[in-house]
Amino acid sequence: MAGRGETKSELPRLDVSGTARRKWTLTQNAFDELLHTLDSDKDRAGNIYQKTRDNLIRFFEWRGCPFPEDHADETINRVAKRVSEGEEVREITKYFFGVARLLFLEIQKERTRALHAFANLPQADDCLDSNETRLDCLKQCLKSISADQRDLIIAYYQGEKSHKIHKRQRLSERLRIPINTLRMRALRLRDQLEACVEACLNNAS
Repeated sequence: MAGRGETKSELPRLDVSGTARRKWTLTQNAFDELLHTLDSDKDRAGNIYQKTRDNLIRFFEWRGCPFPEDHADETINRVAKRVSEGEEVREITKYFFGVARLLFLEIQKERTRALHAFANLPQADDCLDSNETRLDCLKQCLKSISADQRDLIIAYYQGEKSHKIHKRQRLSERLRIPINTLRMRALRLRDQLEACVEACLNNAS
């Protein structure tokens, strides 16, 4: 991932740690190549990079995405990968935001899958009506908790089964809480939401 908190006179520091989701890891060479694509002058490249990253963070913030800094860094990593593979990028600022829009669509799909996983919704066609009612109740109940709680519970259930352990570890690191504390918070929120959903379903029947 890309570094944070740089001054204008400094090039950003690079954290090349990968995630289970990404097969490709951002290397120092790939990062340097990205900076050179931004501008041949290192100081100007660093300033353009920081401005771009700040704008990407705002892009995800305005769309209600939790952890917008992570999504901004993922966008930068994806662009760096394509540049390192020899893809010719014109109007790189527009290119960054094209990649960001695609990532945002992925995030939306993941959040939808997380909602279905949380609601334990069966996928059979003959249960479609009850599925929709339960999902509508869950969406209503999610509005009854804080935005931070909403982000936590949705992020906790995001991702494929094989990646959930790693994603939850990352979530505990982002929130700076032990994994057991995260698990207990998620469990309490789930119990609270399940009670709310059942009450909603009873009122709807």
